[in-house]
Amino acid sequence: MSKPVTVEILVVGNEILIGDIQDTNTNWICKLINGRGGYVARATMLRDIPEEISAATRAAIERGVDVLITSGGLGPTADDLTVAAVAEGAGLELRLNEKARQMVKDSYDDFFARGIMAQGGLNPAREKMAWLPVGASPLHNPVGTAPGVLFRVGKTSIICLPGVPSELKGIITTSLEPFLRDTLGDGGSLTKAVTVRCNDESIMEPVLSRVVPRHPRVYIKSLARTLGETPELDITLTVTGGEEDERAHLVAAAYRELREGLTEIGIANWDKV
Repeated sequence: MSKPVTVEILVVGNEILIGDIQDTNTNWICKLINGRGGYVARATMLRDIPEEISAATRAAIERGVDVLITSGGLGPTADDLTVAAVAEGAGLELRLNEKARQMVKDSYDDFFARGIMAQGGLNPAREKMAWLPVGASPLHNPVGTAPGVLFRVGKTSIICLPGVPSELKGIITTSLEPFLRDTLGDGGSLTKAVTVRCNDESIMEPVLSRVVPRHPRVYIKSLARTLGETPELDITLTVTGGEEDERAHLVAAAYRELREGLTEIGIANWDKV
């Protein structure tokens, strides 16, 4: 089975780390990437501090991650620093991108024509969103005004996206779709979930610790519930990447061995989900 595409996420914004805004983007991106066969290796939350954003970008590139996604900090205000900081970390200069400039202008003109904004056209703050790393491609934003950004450094593709969830999802599901299709291909994931009549993970641990190493491509996880709430807990078996028949074979083999082991210790009453 081929190795899954590795992905890292940088979530940028003081508003998230002081608790004013809840980060839902990471959860959505993780589900998307995993569902298409990718592997999210880590997600990091950062304040709007250029040096820290640059350092995190540089570290991800040095680790050789396939795809680095950032969210937040692409707007027109002074604290929207992500693109410049990411460019610094990638060792690239910023340059006014004419295609991005036109995208920004068109967006403001459209919102003005629809009566959503009081003024169309460009001003220095708006034009700031069109300064991209040299060689980068702007990604049309179908919901807002800040274009997304896509460029490559070495083996790492870097994608900068707005933090507003509707804008981030809009760019990913439209402008970024060709990249995702080319990068992730037809890969996918398969999860089998079961509910077992046992609410004590420690009883199952000897079986899990024996089965898990024998099936390294299958992520096996017991999901505890609140004690006293139910005499059950869930176990999931997940395979990411590879061909559909491979995923099915790997999950079935791990499930069979796990079930046999739990049956041996008296946990035999399974409900398939």
